[in-house]
This record gives sequence, structure tokens and C-alpha cells, in this order.
Amino acid sequence: MRKYRGHAKLVLKPGSTKEVSKILKYCNDNMLAVVPQGGNSGLVGGSVPVFDEIVINMSRMNNIRFFDEVSGTLVADAGCILEVTDHYLAERGYIFPLDLGAKGSCHIGGNVATNAGGLRLLRYGSLHGSVLGIEAVLPDGTIVDDLSKLRKNNTGYDLKQLFIGAEGTIGIITGISILCPQRSKAVNVAYFGLESFEKVQAAFREAKSQLSEILSAFELMDSGSQDFVAAVTKNKRPLEGEHPFYCLIETSGSNSEHDNEKLEKFLESVMEKDIVSDGVVAQDETQVRSLWAWREGVSECSGHWGGVYKYDVSIPLQDMYKLVEETRARMDAAGLMGSGSSHPVVGVIGYGHMGDANIHLNVAVRRYDKVVEKELEPFVYEWIKERNGSISAEHGLGLAKKNYIGYSRSEAMIGLMKQIKRLYDPVSPPSFSLGFEG
Repeated sequence: MRKYRGHAKLVLKPGSTKEVSKILKYCNDNMLAVVPQGGNSGLVGGSVPVFDEIVINMSRMNNIRFFDEVSGTLVADAGCILEVTDHYLAERGYIFPLDLGAKGSCHIGGNVATNAGGLRLLRYGSLHGSVLGIEAVLPDGTIVDDLSKLRKNNTGYDLKQLFIGAEGTIGIITGISILCPQRSKAVNVAYFGLESFEKVQAAFREAKSQLSEILSAFELMDSGSQDFVAAVTKNKRPLEGEHPFYCLIETSGSNSEHDNEKLEKFLESVMEKDIVSDGVVAQDETQVRSLWAWREGVSECSGHWGGVYKYDVSIPLQDMYKLVEETRARMDAAGLMGSGSSHPVVGVIGYGHMGDANIHLNVAVRRYDKVVEKELEPFVYEWIKERNGSISAEHGLGLAKKNYIGYSRSEAMIGLMKQIKRLYDPVSPPSFSLGFEG
């Protein structure tokens, strides 16, 4: 995002859990601040050493430790790259239960530490459900060895859940045990245009009804997001004409012919009911990748003009796109949006995961500007709080949102989090926050 500039005199690259333990013990004893870093693909500044911390980079810890081809249980180092791990599983007929645009560089340990959601949470659920165990190192060097390979383990507290989504604030994850589903033999994708967000919701209801057990993704993109991808990539659009909204559906099953027939019948049905205006079904693997590129390319393309303010939020489904509309109107009313270089805002777009009520609000700018920030914050967070939403659906808090946690969590809940942090890291300064600062 080019928003945070790091400062570090020292980067350490441990090759084992024991080395991580020694490093953290030494740093803890000598009051040296550290910041854990995986693939450095986060969007909230969590892995950037802005306070001149010692960077503990996990890239050398990248070995697959164990895989059971009967149960699908995988045990791997935290520094394994997601895409590399998924290729390993693909050769054995399995799939990693997570997929996201940064898969070529992000680490699976970082995915767990931030509880990454990704594109197929609708099918495979969150990492809170698929992670069986973790290995981690506490701030004082204590190794937490809880790499359980069992789906059922009801002996005492399920402490691994504290580390999933904690963003490295109570310890560094060094290994994970995770349950991987069998890879679907048949993957089909459809891309279609719609005239309103009400019709998007209707299409989602129809998809759940008609495709149910094979539905693996239902992604939403507004016209602005697709305009960005078209402008940056110069690729030919999948559909003729302009539509206010676009959706991408993926199905995963065991019979390609059967699934493709169901998907085509679904598309015919929603077009006959005047829910969908136009659509296309991918005919081969090349077209599947091509259609997915119109969804996966949005995040990178939105930063093409200089910068982008990103808000990853969960909102009750019926209100999900209203945030984008009202933010766009606010930017326009403030005179910040336009085609000329004097206007910092290029556009306001929305895209995300319909199945999870998770919208990504992106405000693309020519430059980061305090005037723009003043219009966005705390407006966006207040808007979300009024609707009992979450200010972070899957990106975490990091540096960007650590001061705004109160918009989604009560004082009592924040107090409990602080107690847990101090229990695991008692040398934390009194001015504790949930960001990376110790």
C-alpha cells in the first residue's frame, strides 16, 4: 500500500523453533522490541517495523513436516508459502482450505496469525475451524507445543484459538497442524452482470438454493472495480455492455459435466427471472483463470494511481453496499473526487465476499492526503458501529486500526484482551494496544 515506511537495523531469520525461542528469550530479557514478519503481504501495517524493532522473518522455516493422505492432516512450518503448500497438496489430491490473492508470497503462519478469510470461506469455513493445532513461541521464549493432529480433543482449554487472529501479539506461530479437504475434481466458474444490489442479493439466494452443496465462492464486484481492472490490465471484458454490479460464482464438485449443467441451469433460471442481465460460464481451465482475474486483480489495480485507503469490514448483508454509496457521496460532496490532478480521489469502489457479508471498501487516490483521511475516519467506523458491524472482517488491526477497536468491541472485551496480552507478555508497557509493539 506504500502507506507505512519501516525502520530496522536488524533482521533475523531463524531456521527452527528453538532458534525463535532463543531470540525471543534474549530480546525479552534485554527489553528489545521485535516484530514478526511472514510474507509481508498484510494490508494494515502489522508486519512493518515502524518503531525500529528487530524483524523476525520466518521465511527460512518452510518445511512440510507431515501429511496423512487418509485424513488430510498437514503439519508444516509457519514460513511455508501458501501457494507452494497448496501445490504440494494438489499432487496428493488435497487442497489447502484457504485461497487469497497474495497466495504467491504470504506464509501459512501469517495466514493463521491474522485468521485470513479469503475467497472460499463460504465453502471451507474459517481457520478457527480447520486448524487442529499450533506450535508457537511466547515472548519469554517458552515453546507452546500443541500440534495436535486430532479433530476431537476436548481436554481443557482450546488455547490455540487465542493465537488464531492475534496477529503475533502474544507469541510467534512457528508451525501449524491443519485439516485439508480433498481437492474437487470439477471446478466451474460463472461471471454475470446485474442491475442493482437488490438483484445481487436475489442471485445469492438462488445460488444457495440451486447450487447448495457444490457452491464454493460467491464474489461481488461493482462496476467501478471492474473499470479499474480493465484500465490497468487492458484485458477484454468478459461481458458486452456495462452493468452496475458483477458477480463471480465458483462451484466445486466431483462430476464436471453434472456441475456444469447445474451452473448453466442456474444462470438460465436467474436470467429468466430478470435477476441477472447477462452472464458467461467458463468453458475450460484457461477461462476459469481469466474470469477469476477480474476478481483477484481488483486489490492490486485499485492502488495503481498512487495509493489506496482500504477498509475490510463485515456488515449485515442488506446494508453491505450502502457503505460504498455513502462514502462515494461524501467524497463527492467534499469536492475531493474528480478526473483532474487537483482532486486526490480517483474513485470509490466496493467488492468482496457475499457469502460472508464482507465488503472491501477501497478509496483509490493519487496521493495520501490528510484531507481525505479526515473525511474517511472516523466516519467509516462510526457508520459500521451504528449497524453492529465489524471494522475488520479479515485483515486484522495492525497499525491501521488498532486505535479504532472500540467501534467493534466493548470496553469489557478490550479489557479481557489486555489481560490476556499481559499474561503472556508481562513486560508490555502500560500504554498497551493490540498493535505490534513488543
